[in-house]
Amino acid sequence: MIVKPTVSELLTNESNATNRYELVIATAKRARQIAQGDKPKTDVKEESPVTLAANEIAEGKVSIIC
Repeated sequence: MIVKPTVSELLTNESNATNRYELVIATAKRARQIAQGDKPKTDVKEESPVTLAANEIAEGKVSIIC
């Protein structure tokens, strides 16, 4: 599975992540929330919770709190 945006792209954006591990953990946590029924905060038409979570982070609709 290829997820767009990629981890590298998200790290160059203003995602509030200081490293890739922090970003991956935050994406996984948000993807779990979406998979369990939380409404996506993005308008991207995608079935994959991971892709939806990555897009939410890229769009700045989800904050990463350390």
